[in-house]
Amino acid sequence: MKLLLTSGGVTNPSIYSVLVQLLGKPIDECHALCVPTAQWGHPMCGPTSVRDFVAAEPKPDWQYMTGLGWASLGVLELTALPTIGAERWVPWVRKADVLLVDGGDATYLCHWMRESGLADLLPSLPDKVWVGVSAGSIVMTPRIGDYFVEWPSAPDDRTLGVVDFSIFPHLNLFPTNTMADAERWAADIGVPAYAIDEQTAIKVVDGSVEVVSEGQWTKFG
Repeated sequence: MKLLLTSGGVTNPSIYSVLVQLLGKPIDECHALCVPTAQWGHPMCGPTSVRDFVAAEPKPDWQYMTGLGWASLGVLELTALPTIGAERWVPWVRKADVLLVDGGDATYLCHWMRESGLADLLPSLPDKVWVGVSAGSIVMTPRIGDYFVEWPSAPDDRTLGVVDFSIFPHLNLFPTNTMADAERWAADIGVPAYAIDEQTAIKVVDGSVEVVSEGQWTKFG
């Protein structure tokens, strides 16, 4: 897939421009599926925040993903997929131009990507665009570090390993996400890593990695 891995979404013109480039056509001609699944695994998320993400309201934050003006917007809830059969949901994914994958807990999202079969489908979707926010981005990395595991049933901090680097999101957004915190996290992660703020994204296409930023970011290793 074509990956646009963000901390806070499509938050500035630079990231927006890269998204349009990846899509190959204007956003208002593209059909999107939003994936709220990671939210269910995080103690700070729940029915209201899931609804706000899907509806792109009322908080301005949601405008950076589901509120960008898509031609159509549907919901792909991964926890439901194992019970309805691939013959139903795989065509939905194949017809979409982009998957908008929200934050929450990345280990929970990783679990349901595997259980649903979506993880196995990804290699057959080379032209699909994946836009992740927070957990929706770091799920693609090999490890997220214990620092970002909130799901009590997570066996460890390992995730999908689609890319070969890890990501520390929300740099300087919270008191516990300072550069010093990121440095301590990176010292134990064991792979190259990036710390990115809300104005930064990482584009990955065919193994080529490019940082797109109007904010602050750092690479470790």
